[in-house]
Amino acid sequence: MNDTEKVLVAIQVPAINEVYDIFLPLYSQIYEVLELIKRAVNLLSQGLYKADEGGILCDAAGEILNINMSVDELEIHNGSKLMLI
Repeated sequence: MNDTEKVLVAIQVPAINEVYDIFLPLYSQIYEVLELIKRAVNLLSQGLYKADEGGILCDAAGEILNINMSVDELEIHNGSKLMLI
């Protein structure tokens, strides 16, 4: 995977009041990306965020992202702001 196949987004995590910049694979489905984000936030927060079975990914306006669509299909691009709730 090269740099043109990834996008850098800001992930806001209201549960721990933090924001993380994370690269997402452009052609992965959101359900796959959600698991990657949860694990990354768990590591970056040093375990403060618990990566459990739950978790929803929303856009900056609070609209829940369709887990069956890809990052590319949802037009998520460099600089997009997402929320993990």
